[in-house]
Amino acid sequence: MTKFQLVATAAMGLEAIVAQEVQDLGYETRVDNGKVYFEGDETAIARCNLWLRVADRVKIVVGQFPAHTFDQLFESTKALDWGRYLSVDAAFPVSGKSVKSKLFSVPDCQAIVKKAIVEKMKSHYKRLGFLDESGATFKIEVSILKDVATLTIDTSGAGLHKRGYRQVQGEAPLKETLAAALVKISKWNPNRPFVDLFCGSGTIPLEAAMIGQNIAPGYNREFISEEWAWMKAKIWDEVRDEADSLANYDQPLQIIGSDIDHRMISIAQENALEAGFGELLTFKQMQATDFTTRLTDGVIISNPPYGERIGDIEAIEGVIKTIGQVMKNYPTWSVYMLSSMENFEQCYGRQATKKRKLFNGFIRTDLYQYWGQKSKRD
Repeated sequence: MTKFQLVATAAMGLEAIVAQEVQDLGYETRVDNGKVYFEGDETAIARCNLWLRVADRVKIVVGQFPAHTFDQLFESTKALDWGRYLSVDAAFPVSGKSVKSKLFSVPDCQAIVKKAIVEKMKSHYKRLGFLDESGATFKIEVSILKDVATLTIDTSGAGLHKRGYRQVQGEAPLKETLAAALVKISKWNPNRPFVDLFCGSGTIPLEAAMIGQNIAPGYNREFISEEWAWMKAKIWDEVRDEADSLANYDQPLQIIGSDIDHRMISIAQENALEAGFGELLTFKQMQATDFTTRLTDGVIISNPPYGERIGDIEAIEGVIKTIGQVMKNYPTWSVYMLSSMENFEQCYGRQATKKRKLFNGFIRTDLYQYWGQKSKRD
């Protein structure tokens, strides 16, 4: 097996969670802004794509070098060992981005990287004519930050948040990767009741269910690197077999999602069916403020409307206030609310035990955490 320099990309604020996921798979990590670097072989590429719940993508780092001029970008790109990764008929589109760098024209950078790789490929495969690019696709990115270029190949294809179960989504869907992060931050385990009071299309309950039964989030989808000749089908088969053996399909779950919109409840039920949970999860139409339970030691994780996107700000503030009052009746329950409302704690009626800054897409939010008291049975 060949060793590769790999990077798992992540939304800002979630790097530590992704790093822990990578470490749990047995790889040492180095963390940077939005990136978790590690080393691994072909099996590592397959396992990380299959298992990382919170990462956006898994990429191969082909090279990193200073790039102050176009000549430097061309020559340094050409010097890399592209034949190690790309087949003679490989299709290799180049995307790019540039931040705080002298080479600020992204289209020019893309064109130069493309030309340099073509030259190297012709030399490597001893071809005089053009490369037909009719084979497997290798998506290359040139990213230039402060005059340092990083060249990567995407092994995931569609972002890792694409689990394959969400057939329909709501008006302001939460990304599956962020939903999984919220569950992980809460340290919920499947022996505790779980509720989402604003479940929408069911993303948070579905991610909790997959975590509760230890189901690999990428188990039912495909990845672009499965097309590559050197990523043998046997590797993917073995990794999926391993995931299947580690899943605990018999783990009982007490997971409830509720929403005021009956259409969203229908969508959540469809998505749960698609994910293979069928009757295991409960979805019901209900106002969040009508929450009541006889259960103890539960966890509520919700992403209520923020006001600037959906609904009326005053109405949402009233809902949050009522939920804060209702939850006084359930002191052993922990509550986690993701909100961009700066006055959330004031509305809820008490200061959060802990706050964590996160980004929901481009919206800066806080995860307000209210930790429940331990019940007497503990």
